[in-house]
Amino acid sequence: MTMEAYKYEDGSISYPGHPRGPGGTEPVDTVDLSEYTAEVITWTTSMATPPGVREPNSLAIVEFDVEGETVRAIGQLTTDEVDIGDAVEPVYVEELREPGAGIREPESQDWDGYRFEPV
Repeated sequence: MTMEAYKYEDGSISYPGHPRGPGGTEPVDTVDLSEYTAEVITWTTSMATPPGVREPNSLAIVEFDVEGETVRAIGQLTTDEVDIGDAVEPVYVEELREPGAGIREPESQDWDGYRFEPV
């Protein structure tokens, strides 16, 4: 599973990828952010989470440096033992939410993706 970002003709990189980049250009390549480490820019812990989301839910905005371009992403942390400036790496998880958490349409909660883990 890749954490796919799009690269555009001018060298900019977007995550999540968008079909149109700066000036309306189409992507020319992709970058797998899971191959990079990132720096925690800011983070918080939510104690009042929606159904199916673990509680407490620690989230971070992280910044990747990819070929001189900065790319920011938001996502769950694997722990609340982080500080601003810490290095983290994306870690793939099969379930970001618990499908059977009392939601009428459990399959709508079947999300996989990445969490950020301190290096």
